[in-house]
Amino acid sequence: MENKLNHATLLAALICGSATTALAGGYTAPVVESEPSVAVVPATADWTGFYGGVQLGGAELSLQEPGLDAHLGLEGRHYGLHVGYLRDYGQFVAGGELSYDKLDDFDVGFGGPGDFDGNVIRAKLLAGYDSGKFLPYAAVSFARMELESGGISLDDTGFGFGVGAKFLATPRVMLGVEWMTNEFEFEAVEDSVDFDLGTVSLSASYRF
Repeated sequence: MENKLNHATLLAALICGSATTALAGGYTAPVVESEPSVAVVPATADWTGFYGGVQLGGAELSLQEPGLDAHLGLEGRHYGLHVGYLRDYGQFVAGGELSYDKLDDFDVGFGGPGDFDGNVIRAKLLAGYDSGKFLPYAAVSFARMELESGGISLDDTGFGFGVGAKFLATPRVMLGVEWMTNEFEFEAVEDSVDFDLGTVSLSASYRF
């Protein structure tokens, strides 16, 4: 009887050990490794460098003679050349630009002194925000304008300001749009005459 009890105890111990082993080495849920996240880096552009190109657009001459309420606005066009340099400081871009424009087709049209033609040379300082391939900017300018009308030549220098934007179509080709205004004062026969020149330009530049 004692032997049978020992065998039963041994069998029970073996069964318990097997059950414990089965539970210890039982089903284990697979560990799913998450894919590493990839940071999306926005497209960047380096604006540093020299450039040169052409521009054209519409122009308006606003004439105001002191002491008179009359205000005359003449619409014409402009076209010319420009060269410049930009320096990229990260999110801030600064630079300078020199432009020459031919002014014509300012038709008075009602028996005035005649059509206005001339030219304007502008030296500009630009400051903009680097948002990749798009560069919005503000500018201040110092300009010299010469006008001819009815055999009379006028010239003066004046300050101005404007806003614009440049776009990198390719690493070498840069497109732009700009609005700029400058104020001038010409000495007439009896008094001075104030001129405001406003231009809207489309430009294309090649980067060196």
